[in-house]
Amino acid sequence: MSAHKEGDPTTLKRLYGRSQGKPLRAAQQELVDRLLPQIAVPTEGEVTAAKLFGEDRPLHFEIGFGGGEHLAYRADLLPDHGFIGAEPFLNGVAQALTHVRDGTLANIRLHHGDALDVLQRLPDGALTMAYLLHPDPWPKAKHAKRRMMNDGPVRLIADKLKPGGEFRFGTDHPVYVRHALMVMRRFRDDFDWMVEGPQDFQRRPSGWPETRYEYKARNTYGHEVWYFRFRRR
Repeated sequence: MSAHKEGDPTTLKRLYGRSQGKPLRAAQQELVDRLLPQIAVPTEGEVTAAKLFGEDRPLHFEIGFGGGEHLAYRADLLPDHGFIGAEPFLNGVAQALTHVRDGTLANIRLHHGDALDVLQRLPDGALTMAYLLHPDPWPKAKHAKRRMMNDGPVRLIADKLKPGGEFRFGTDHPVYVRHALMVMRRFRDDFDWMVEGPQDFQRRPSGWPETRYEYKARNTYGHEVWYFRFRRR
């Protein structure tokens, strides 16, 4: 892992923690072996909608898609758009592949690994939307630099979003909320916070589905969930 330099997205690496949980079932392993290579984001070169989908189209990027529920929902909702999802956890990739297969979602491309590896190779202004939903909060202060909501990654997201593009961020962790809003205040020249009152970040917006993680956070652990939308200036 390379050294971290605060605010420099080219040196920031995100592959912290485990990359696989329990062994994959045979059907999941087959999807990883057969389907993933067909829809994987190339490991080198510029990443564009034309290269991924054969034509120019609005492009969305989800950073850490978990089990792929949100990614699949959005891709099904917007079949003429292209979706890129990046996730380092193999079990999550296998779950997302199940959604792709069952939904015959031809407008999804996946990257098993560090989202920043792909994000850095997108042309500036290429993205219509970027999503960061329930990232690992790394709640201890000594681990704060590991959070995706830091100056380097947010600078990169801002650069890759087109003017008027949207960055959506969600979390159920109060420490992360405070940290994220502190970071976003430093990007006031780049983003407008799409909010008029507390109801705008306490209630899930239209087109933002509830994932199993969110349901568990709210109904099993009693956590409050916050939803943030920022428009690129």
